[in-house]
Amino acid sequence: MENNQLMITPQSKILQVIEAYPQVEDVLISYVPAFKKLKNPVLRNTVARVTTLQQVASIGDVKVGDLINNLRKEVGQELVAEGKNTAYNFSQPDWFGEELVENEFDAREMLSTGEQPVNQVMADLKGMPAGKIYKLVAPFLPAPLIDKAASLEMDHWVDKKAQDLFLVYFLIK
Repeated sequence: MENNQLMITPQSKILQVIEAYPQVEDVLISYVPAFKKLKNPVLRNTVARVTTLQQVASIGDVKVGDLINNLRKEVGQELVAEGKNTAYNFSQPDWFGEELVENEFDAREMLSTGEQPVNQVMADLKGMPAGKIYKLVAPFLPAPLIDKAASLEMDHWVDKKAQDLFLVYFLIK
């Protein structure tokens, strides 16, 4: 995948995804038939501009992870694993202590404007002392970010508070 291509996430807007990857339009429509109306140019430029894939999944009553993975598979992006059979830690670890949280970043606002928080979070993580914890607030499971931190040998804990509220704690080693 080229660096300038859009990473498909639950917060991606339909129009952004279709413009970046025209071939996914039919996949999206076949997965959520209600979105056949996207063929209408007026709806494409209004509804599709503001509707996220998370919202599409809700409207179509499908699992957002399945929808994202179907679209990612179509464009050759790495699949996102969610659920019980993942490498993500959803159980509070022994190393966690609220008093060890030294830095916190709420990525929701940045994501809502279409920006990706990866560079900000990675810079924050690299600047922290060993033994401290970094807290990330996100509206969905930030799997690529967790994977990147894991590649730097950082431990994590995902505390899912709600369908659209994830707290991810990273232990700096």
